[in-house]
Amino acid sequence: MNAMNSMLAEIPGMFWTAFWVILAVVGLVLLILLFNFFGIWIRAWVSGAYVGLIELAAMRLRGVPVGLVVDNYINARKSGLEITVDQLNVHFLAGGDVQMVVRALIAAQKASIHLNFDRACAIDLATKGTGKTVLDAVKTSVNPRVIDCPNPASGKSTIDGVAKDGIVVRARARVTVRTNLDRFVGGATEETIIARVGEGIVTTIGSSESYKDVLEQPDRISKTVLDKALDANTAFEILSIDIADVDIGENVGAKLQAEQAEAKKLVAQAEAEMRRAAAVALEQEMVARTQEMRARVVEAEAQIPLAIADALRSGNLGVMDYYRLRNIQADTTMRESIAGGSAPQPGAGQKTSGS
Repeated sequence: MNAMNSMLAEIPGMFWTAFWVILAVVGLVLLILLFNFFGIWIRAWVSGAYVGLIELAAMRLRGVPVGLVVDNYINARKSGLEITVDQLNVHFLAGGDVQMVVRALIAAQKASIHLNFDRACAIDLATKGTGKTVLDAVKTSVNPRVIDCPNPASGKSTIDGVAKDGIVVRARARVTVRTNLDRFVGGATEETIIARVGEGIVTTIGSSESYKDVLEQPDRISKTVLDKALDANTAFEILSIDIADVDIGENVGAKLQAEQAEAKKLVAQAEAEMRRAAAVALEQEMVARTQEMRARVVEAEAQIPLAIADALRSGNLGVMDYYRLRNIQADTTMRESIAGGSAPQPGAGQKTSGS
C-alpha cells in the first residue's frame, strides 16, 4: 500500500514534466518556423493572401521555392485571381513556370480574355523548350503579330506561281495572326500557317488566265486565300493576308515549248537517220543483187564460145557463118564507139579465134 501511494504521489510530477517537455518542443518548432518563414508569413498575411506556417514548412519539405510561390500567390490574389497555393505547388512540381503563368493570367484578365488556370498551365507546359511562353501567347492574342510568307529564314524571298499563260508571278505576303488560346494546345504552329498561305497563293496564281490579272487585282489572292479557312486546327486565327509585293518572272511556258520543240526535232532527226540507214542498207542490198546478176550474165556468156566450138565441130556452123558473126560484132562495136558508148568486153568469137 505504501509503494502504491508513493507511485500515485509521483504521477503529478511526471505529468507536469512531460507537459513541459512537449511544450518546449512545440515552442522550439514554432521558433524554427518563425525564424525561417516569419518574413514570408508576415508579407503574405499583410497582403491579404494568408499562408499558414505549417503549409510553408510543407512546401519547403516538398522542395518548392517558398518565396517564389508565395510572391506569385500574392500577386494573383491582389489581381483578383481565384487560385490557391496548392495549384501553384502542383504546377511547379510538374515542371511549369509559376511566375509566367501568373503573369499570363493577370494580362489575360486585364485584356478581358477568358483564360482559366488549367489552360494557362497546359499552354505553359506545351511551350516549354520552344523558346516561347504562355505570356507570349496571351500578348499575341492581345496584340496580333505579323508573319512573313515565305519565312525569310527559309532562304526564299518570294512565292512563285505560274499563270495559265506561262508567265511566272512572284509574290510576297504578310499574314496578321492572333493567338487562339482555346486551340493553342495541340494546334498547328506558324510553319503550318506559312505553308497553307503559300499553297493558297500558288493555287490562286495558277488559276489566273494571265499574269496581268494578278497584277491588276493582287487583292484577289488574299480574298481567295482567306476564303479557304487556312487557320483551321491551328493555334492562330488569321485576321488578314496582305500582298506586300508582286513581281514578274520568266516565261516558263515559252521555255517549255522551246524545249518540247527541241525534243521533237531530235526525235525527227533520229527517225530520219533511221530511214537513211534503211535506205543505205537497201541500196547496198541492190548493189549486191546487181553484182550477182552480172555474175550470172558472165557465166551465161561464158557458155557461148563453148556452144560455137561445139557447133563448128558438129558441122552445124560453117566457117563463113562464123566470120559473118564476127563482122556483125565488129559493126556493133564500131557503132557503139561512134555513139559514145563504151566498147564491150571481147566476145565469145574472139576467145574462140584466139583459141
